[in-house]
Amino acid sequence: MNRLVKEKSPYLLQHARNPVDWFAWNDEAFATARRENKPIFLSVGYSTCHWCHVMERESFEDETIGKFLGEHFISIKVDREERPDVDKIYMTFVQATTGAGGWPMSAFLTPDLKPFFGGTYFPPDNRYGRPG
Repeated sequence: MNRLVKEKSPYLLQHARNPVDWFAWNDEAFATARRENKPIFLSVGYSTCHWCHVMERESFEDETIGKFLGEHFISIKVDREERPDVDKIYMTFVQATTGAGGWPMSAFLTPDLKPFFGGTYFPPDNRYGRPG
């Protein structure tokens, strides 16, 4: 179990058993990123999103990917239905830099929450013309 077990959102609770060391969108996550000087991996989705479930099954349930994310990032999971404000900020970045958007939305942020890379669905390895 990870920190999401304490959340109320059905979408966040769905990820509570992932081997990813998920944080919710909160000050603890931001402080940890600053203290450890790690970038943030932000994943935004919602409970009825097909590709969100695919990415969870293929990537977030994978022990190797969970370990990699924990070693290199502070991982934050957001339910776009709970936090449309957060979704809007980072979806605007993804759309502006890639020309497209959708969910799951993935953004990589500095510890001070500035986005530097983003996209939507990322498979566990290169496929479908998308980077893994």
